[in-house]
Amino acid sequence: MTPHQARALFQAARVARLATADGAGRPHVVPIVFAVDEDVIYTAVDHKPKRSRALRRLANVAENPAVAVLVDQYDDQDWDRLWWARADGTGRVVSTGSDEEQRAIERLRDRYAAYLERPPAGPVLAVDVRRWSGWFATSASAGPRASD
Repeated sequence: MTPHQARALFQAARVARLATADGAGRPHVVPIVFAVDEDVIYTAVDHKPKRSRALRRLANVAENPAVAVLVDQYDDQDWDRLWWARADGTGRVVSTGSDEEQRAIERLRDRYAAYLERPPAGPVLAVDVRRWSGWFATSASAGPRASD
């Protein structure tokens, strides 16, 4: 899979898994909703119930900004349709009140209907992607291609 194909598959997905690690290298993986803007992935802390707004993913990025974000397709009936796409990059918390924060929230609102009435209050996490990669089970795997 080319980086362009990986990015296209990634952008078309509805949910991803964000992998962070703390300063000691202990991993932490959570599902996220996201928006892609060029080579930046945005996700935000929203209103869904959480124990705290001081989330482990945010603390991890402050300690160790290296992150990976993964999307995939699994089909139990047809393993020829399996694929995954990953974005490796550097995570950072976007400055509150910045133009970038507003742009990220607008992209998230455009992508997810639940955010139209109740946009995420933040903080916004950005991943500056340095590498797009992926894998198809076969060359005939389903999913959007760079030419689509």
